[in-house]
Amino acid sequence: MERTMKKLAYLTVVLAALFAPSGCDTLDIENIYDYNADLVWDDEKLVEAYMANVYANVFGNWSPALDQKTQQLSGIHFYADRVTITNSEYKFWDYTTIRLINEAIVNVGNSSLEQDFKDNITGQARFLRAYLYFNMVVYHGGVPYITVPQDKDTDDLYVKRNSTEECFGFLIGDLDEAIKLLPEKISATSADYGKIDGCFATAFKAKALLYKASPQFNPGNPWDNAWWEEACTANKTAYDKLAGLGYALTADYDDIFFVERGPEVVFSVINTYPNKTAGWDYGVRPGSESRGNASVCPTWEFVKEFPMKDGKLYNDPTGKYYKTDDEFLQSYWENRDPRFGKSIVWNASVYEVSNKKGNRQYTSLGIADVLDDFGVNPAANINSTNLDRYSGFFIRKASDLSLLQSEVQQYDVDFIVMRFAEVMLNYAETANETGKTEEALAVLKAIRERAGIEPGVDGKYGITAVSREEVREAILAERNIEFCFEGNYFWDLRRLRMLDRLDGRTKHGVEAIAINPDGSEMPISEAKARAANNELTEKDFNYLIWQIPFTGVKVTSVPDKYYFFPIQQETISLNGQIEQNKDWGGTFDPSL
Repeated sequence: MERTMKKLAYLTVVLAALFAPSGCDTLDIENIYDYNADLVWDDEKLVEAYMANVYANVFGNWSPALDQKTQQLSGIHFYADRVTITNSEYKFWDYTTIRLINEAIVNVGNSSLEQDFKDNITGQARFLRAYLYFNMVVYHGGVPYITVPQDKDTDDLYVKRNSTEECFGFLIGDLDEAIKLLPEKISATSADYGKIDGCFATAFKAKALLYKASPQFNPGNPWDNAWWEEACTANKTAYDKLAGLGYALTADYDDIFFVERGPEVVFSVINTYPNKTAGWDYGVRPGSESRGNASVCPTWEFVKEFPMKDGKLYNDPTGKYYKTDDEFLQSYWENRDPRFGKSIVWNASVYEVSNKKGNRQYTSLGIADVLDDFGVNPAANINSTNLDRYSGFFIRKASDLSLLQSEVQQYDVDFIVMRFAEVMLNYAETANETGKTEEALAVLKAIRERAGIEPGVDGKYGITAVSREEVREAILAERNIEFCFEGNYFWDLRRLRMLDRLDGRTKHGVEAIAINPDGSEMPISEAKARAANNELTEKDFNYLIWQIPFTGVKVTSVPDKYYFFPIQQETISLNGQIEQNKDWGGTFDPSL
């Protein structure tokens, strides 16, 4: 009911904006790149429409493959020489949108609109400019920081790159100005919900300063540079401000996504069927419950990284649920961090997709639907067609199981760009690096308490970290689990200069073979009939590990030069003032 009401309210706002009476013939800008300024900048609704298009250019949406770059998901994303100077992969150079933002800042400032409205739009635009430049700097290091709409006839278009330090200074200045101009917090019930407010700008400024202090930008002094204190101050400010205004961890991990506009959402992209949808369910569901095969699947490597219920890894001898590797393979679903069951679908697990009560999802070859199977069991008398893309696991996280198979393309759960858990963990990271270990550990405990991990007799939720280095690793491990499939982990590893943890690695999946109580293999015909009635549970199978994909490239290749991606050669050819990064044959140093 809540999501239905949200859809109706949002649709009403959109229709009102598009079709309300006005002095011009239409309020719909068909082409944002070709408009009559006289018809836009003195009309609030047209300015709002213009900004909505800019928002769409800046922020992403749900994508099943967001974490395919890491060990979390199947597929070898980084094969050798995936990133080159001449191709367009991993190039972020969006000066088209930068110009649109600069146009908005200048023209709204010169308009006849009410000052409060002008300030609000300017605040949004200043944030959006900083957001784009931040991403460009994260990709490449310093870039030309252009703040006015350039005129091809009067301006020097052949500009040099600003230093990375200059870019951070400029974008932090933009964010500070945005914070002054924007409303402090837009309530969940406001018609303006979905626009940038001061809370998001404050939290994002803190994130930008975390990056500035990080090893990515400070390879010569990664952990003791002066930027860490600045980052810690900003992140504590963000944490305190947002907590004081009511932001908090959502009590149930599932509800972060399905009870929209909850206390944990700092900023989200609003999806509303039929106006705006996302391809999440279409890409994560088993093929038999979607419109085609799942795009990506969780790996065995990632399954092993979820803690047990006591917060410790399965192979930690001090853990309450300790298991050997062999024991764990045959019972990996037992006694896990509750986030495991809310994030991953495994063979024979209860998976009430399409509102099928009591349904179990099978992946066993010869037993599961051919669009869902994984394995090579010769007794099945059939070859799986999924060996190069599947792993024996599927993504459950944020999947709207109420949608029928015919409705998967109607998925419209809001995409959360930042949540309060990230604000907390960003603060924990900067606190740890500036000697405030107990504050960092308090954040980790809060995250794990919400997850449902057992506190233990010592009240530490399985956390054994004591030293600065150990707490750093504990925070990174928590981010890996807490934000799984949300697209954060590769950028965390890159920010921390830990890409070697991906380089040269392989990935694996798990095949399930049905067995009788005595351990002998169950006839496929019997197993298939029992599975059709959801009678087979996880313990009715034996499990085997296979490397994936079975064919093609099998080893991830992530060289050190990926800490800063190159400027595309085409860009340099068009502007001879642009220097290439030093690890890519140029002279520009992208670090601080």
